[in-house]
Amino acid sequence: MIMKTSARTFKALSDETRLRILGLLLDGELCVCDIMAVLQLPQSTVSRHLAYLKNAGWVDDRRCGVWMYYSIIENGSTLQRCLLKVLRENLPQSAVVVADRERLQGFSTDNSCA
Repeated sequence: MIMKTSARTFKALSDETRLRILGLLLDGELCVCDIMAVLQLPQSTVSRHLAYLKNAGWVDDRRCGVWMYYSIIENGSTLQRCLLKVLRENLPQSAVVVADRERLQGFSTDNSCA
């Protein structure tokens, strides 16, 4: 069981789009609409990647009206907590993640459900 969980954890991190999503979520919860706008991807693509991350135990979601909000799970498995530390130290240095975060700053997010 541990081996399957570990494999699923690493597979979730093996995709650039999912890493970009995690890079955005490092600063906190985001609406799926903001993730779509920053990544310039359709809702179906973003939702598929978010579902993958959720099934692998990386993100959690909550509904607010018609919108879904996603955040990183901080208290995952020991492996995930170790990897999250590595991601926090390295993703913000990626030029792609820097550009994504700058693009996100250009949006005015109405987080009235927070």
